[in-house]
Amino acid sequence: MKIKERIRSTWREVKKNGSCYGMIAPFMILFIVFTVIPVVMSLPIGFTDFDMVNPPEFVGLENFETLFLSDRTFIKSIRVTLIFALVTGPLSYVLCFFLAWLINEMPPKLRTVFTLIFYIPSMANVYTVWQLIFSGDMNGYLNAVLIDLNIITAPIQWLTDGRYVLGASIVVQLWISLGAGFLALSAGFRSIDRTQYEAGAIEGIRNRWQELVYITIPSMKPQMLFAAVMQIVSSFTAGAVVQSLAGFPSTDYKAHTMMSHAYDYGWMRFEMGYASAICLVVFAAMYVCSRVIGRVLGEKE
Repeated sequence: MKIKERIRSTWREVKKNGSCYGMIAPFMILFIVFTVIPVVMSLPIGFTDFDMVNPPEFVGLENFETLFLSDRTFIKSIRVTLIFALVTGPLSYVLCFFLAWLINEMPPKLRTVFTLIFYIPSMANVYTVWQLIFSGDMNGYLNAVLIDLNIITAPIQWLTDGRYVLGASIVVQLWISLGAGFLALSAGFRSIDRTQYEAGAIEGIRNRWQELVYITIPSMKPQMLFAAVMQIVSSFTAGAVVQSLAGFPSTDYKAHTMMSHAYDYGWMRFEMGYASAICLVVFAAMYVCSRVIGRVLGEKE
């Protein structure tokens, strides 16, 4: 009976807010078809041998045993992904927060302009610009500046030298990381009731730092949690940055992430079972990190 009552209650809510559900319906349909269904399908496929031609053959944990016991490239990709996540995740999160904080203090017109400036790189294809900056000849912008300053005497192969390719990829990942999380934090700053600051001043808050610690951050926990999850996802799925900058595969697999490994087996070798197993490992890592962040920022938020 409880299930039937819940269905009736949900249906009444849908009819009551039919126009709202109608507006979000196109997105939800595309999201379910192209995101939810593929993700759900990848779960059982990870336990099979599937080449997209022959029917899937159940192999149990064989894919995972191969990943952790025999696949040295995958083990190397774990190290690269962890470096990506540990560097770009916290740095981009802090960068999103403080940029949103600074922009919120600007007049409305300037606030709109700077929000657009910082958000555009997350949508636009900026890799061509960064390839010019990190070009390995003397005409590359970074090499030209360093040579003019007498810091280096010969051009550095930023995107093909194994010593530099990971660092260059991390820089670009930080640049494009101001996406949905940044917008959520910007909206969070503007949603805070200004009377809280007036009350805080009466209670003894004397500077902007104290306002940030005692009023702003506690009032923005939902937005901060959302931004943290988005940064975790972007950090663990940063394979596209490396592929666009350094090609595929990168030199000596120095910037080869777990998602690059999944791309290799999924779209280059068409071993979908093995690629799905890799994606399950990535999903598990992101889930654990999200749960930890949830504990830190508050589960109820």
